[in-house]
Amino acid sequence: MSLTKKIVTVCVLICVIMTLQSCGARRSPIERISSNLKNVPEYTVILEDMQSRGSVFRQYYHKYKVIIKEDIQYTGFVRVSESYFKKNENYLGMALLSKTADGYIKTPSPPGYQYVGDDRYGEWKQDRSGNSFWAFYGQYMFMSHMFGMVSRPVYRSDYGAYSNYRKNNRPYYGSKNQYGTNGTVTKQTHKGFFQRRMAKQRMAKQSFGEKFRQRVGRSQSPFRSRGGGFGK
Repeated sequence: MSLTKKIVTVCVLICVIMTLQSCGARRSPIERISSNLKNVPEYTVILEDMQSRGSVFRQYYHKYKVIIKEDIQYTGFVRVSESYFKKNENYLGMALLSKTADGYIKTPSPPGYQYVGDDRYGEWKQDRSGNSFWAFYGQYMFMSHMFGMVSRPVYRSDYGAYSNYRKNNRPYYGSKNQYGTNGTVTKQTHKGFFQRRMAKQRMAKQSFGEKFRQRVGRSQSPFRSRGGGFGK
């Protein structure tokens, strides 16, 4: 990518981040990203992190990874509605929105799957066992690294299942449910999220135990029981 194009790309990403962090927007973050990137031919938006804050009045936040060509930028935590948070709570690490030369893909899926099967970017090859897998051309090898396909190649059977799920507007979590919030791959690539969630669960458990002990302590009488009745 030329220096001029790279500068333009970075400026676009900065514009997206500033817009997302502005207050009072009624549209979802994904809709705002799509609007800001309307002149960008191809990009991917990944749900990179999410969290809730507060105890009485809970607030919900998303963090996104925006990929344009070989440029990657992260947004800060952006406040979202509770309904939007719950709608996407199973999609951590997945692409919520992709735009290719063929149009938009809004069905949650593993990052990079929108380029698989497109002969403009790569081709199908066979491994030593005879299994067909997707290989990017040399000039697009950076995509394999960005989307984690070097260590986790996409086989033709995976792509076939993904295509069927996409036709039916269903999120695709991988052949073995390895993607998304409950996926085995996600637990490796987003360790910070799971460490934070476990710490929060431990604190909640400790708080519950402390409250229980306090209630039990208050229910116990400070006076010892004495036998006998009146008149003795």
